[in-house]
Amino acid sequence: MTYDYTDRGKQPVVENIEGMTLENENFRTTIWTGAKMQMTLMTIQPGDDIGLEVHHGIDQFLRIEAGNGICKMGPTEDNLDFEAEVGADFGIFVPADTWHNVINTGSEPMKLYTIYANPDHVPGTVHKTHEDARNDPNED
Repeated sequence: MTYDYTDRGKQPVVENIEGMTLENENFRTTIWTGAKMQMTLMTIQPGDDIGLEVHHGIDQFLRIEAGNGICKMGPTEDNLDFEAEVGADFGIFVPADTWHNVINTGSEPMKLYTIYANPDHVPGTVHKTHEDARNDPNED
């Protein structure tokens, strides 16, 4: 199936999110940015991670569609006192202002989607690699 990976936010959209997530090859692809919510797809390569981060005032939900890893969360970047193994079909709920990271500990790419409430990335953001994300001046 062919999917439209452009950011179509602020308009009605119905998609096969699982299919889109599994076929996405980019580190991050933003597919919908609204006034109060944003959705991105991610592919995390083996040994890589989403990057230790915190979203001030923004709750986040992540859904793992494929792969295995570890999720770490905590009140500060030096105190990630919550840790859990994650895999396909797991949901991760990250409260606003919580430091977090998801690390791919498996041998296959981890495929996930994430929903931010409120949006966190510039509308239409695409990062082919984690390095592209690190080098994007619009990213914290």
